[in-house]
Amino acid sequence: MSMTISNIPPKPHQKPNNPCFSSGPCAKRPGWNLDVLQDALVGRSHRSTEGRQKLKDVIDLSADILGIPQDWKVGIIPASDTGAVELALWALLGSRPVEMVSFDSFSAEWVTDVVKQLKLPEATIHQADYGDLPDLNKINWDHDVVMVWNGTTSGVKIPNDDFIPQHHDGLIICDATSAAFAMDLPWFKLDIVTWSWQKALGGEAAHGMIALSPNAVKRLEETEQLRPLPKIFRLLKQGKLNDKIFEGDTINTPSMLCVEDALDGLRWAQSVGGLQGLKKRCDQSLALIAQWVAQTPWVEFLASKKELRSNTSICLKIVDPWFVGLNDTEQKIAFSKIIKHLADEKAGYDLASYRDAPLGLRIWGGATVESSDIELLLPWLDWAFALVKSTY
Repeated sequence: MSMTISNIPPKPHQKPNNPCFSSGPCAKRPGWNLDVLQDALVGRSHRSTEGRQKLKDVIDLSADILGIPQDWKVGIIPASDTGAVELALWALLGSRPVEMVSFDSFSAEWVTDVVKQLKLPEATIHQADYGDLPDLNKINWDHDVVMVWNGTTSGVKIPNDDFIPQHHDGLIICDATSAAFAMDLPWFKLDIVTWSWQKALGGEAAHGMIALSPNAVKRLEETEQLRPLPKIFRLLKQGKLNDKIFEGDTINTPSMLCVEDALDGLRWAQSVGGLQGLKKRCDQSLALIAQWVAQTPWVEFLASKKELRSNTSICLKIVDPWFVGLNDTEQKIAFSKIIKHLADEKAGYDLASYRDAPLGLRIWGGATVESSDIELLLPWLDWAFALVKSTY
């Protein structure tokens, strides 16, 4: 049944100051403009003294803000978070069985890598549907473990580290790309952690970061290399960790424009109170959306359990009987119209769920997004949904 025009809420008068809500690349930090790149070392070698220093500053500031233990090694890796995770999988896995924790599109990709590409014979998969977590108590910690800390495409986070024993024989590889700079990470329980510049601090894409615990370094140095590795996956030199990589001497050539942008994001993070300030900003946005969802009958969180809801990649599903009653093709058409109305009005960009995830909204609530913009977006969502519904 079609809605009458009177059922459509009036078009909101005010739009978000920044309508960018993409989950990657994410919104630039408030106040960002091209002037922040004026000191970029363009036209100079990244191997120059000045180039290495800028890269080392990215490493040091990242480690300081995230609270990474001093005996860890932190480095810049090619190919964003994907490259950093792939490096860890290919360089470290295979000497013992592996446990795979999968609850979103990207953790499913790591399962594919381990099972179909690396073809590791002893792989146990702990899998959950979108919106939930698998039973984490079934993990065998004598094995190596691969997990994401936050499901970028499912809106589900791991709520705490209680399930991880303080001492474990296997290594834990943690993809933290949409958790770093937004959530607490249990560094003293993890071994390899990865993230990218394009997520929580709104940096430009193409570069990833990896942090290695002493146990991870020991495994690299003491385990015979199990397979040939391309240059961008090699962290060893003559059997020992190549420390230069972790001092700013990157494996391949980074963009110095991206480096300058990353430095700007890190300095901004310091200015808002470091990790605690960043987390507070994310939590404020999640709280606003939660309040709106509680009052809005047509939408619900994809993660039904409150403690699992991400404060960065906030995923919602449409539950209105009209929408649920449509077939899959009709739902996709109706949803694309909602998204198009929002973009055409310049009220919100890139709000559709990830291509492999259930159809719905995904609102990036990372620290670079102002909660005031989230608040201004929500009436536009009501308006766009009602407008499309009225045409059916």
